[in-house]
Amino acid sequence: MIAEELRCALRHHPQAVAIITAAGPDGPIGVTVSSFCSASMHPPLVVAWIGTKASAWPVLSAAPLFAVHLLGTEQRGLADLFARSGADRFGPGTTWKPDDDGVPHLLDPPVRMRCRAVERIAVGDHVALVGAPVEITSGQEVPPLVRHQGRWTSVA
Repeated sequence: MIAEELRCALRHHPQAVAIITAAGPDGPIGVTVSSFCSASMHPPLVVAWIGTKASAWPVLSAAPLFAVHLLGTEQRGLADLFARSGADRFGPGTTWKPDDDGVPHLLDPPVRMRCRAVERIAVGDHVALVGAPVEITSGQEVPPLVRHQGRWTSVA
């Protein structure tokens, strides 16, 4: 099957790992994504690919604001937590706080971007969530967490 062949082929391509969060009517939501990148520098835009079957998609499909958290290599556990269906993602083990608009911000990742949703483009079973960063917070420089060969790893 070509879909399975594509999945196997793409395992050879390392992908940056990020967590996307937003405020929902029933509380904060979040999801781990391994398809995130810059989309444009003029104007500054980023894009995250979200599966339409992801539990976070109903909120992200309408949220005017969202946050992107780029993970460091030591945050495999956080990536697993936000990737696991039914997990208590914002429970006692997660350090986070909402901003003035209620958007949840994880406090441990080295890079955090607060984004205004600009466009949502449906492509197959995913949607390109395009955002304009309105605030960027960078901490210490650490090796990034990436997804490669079906595992969390580092480029360092």
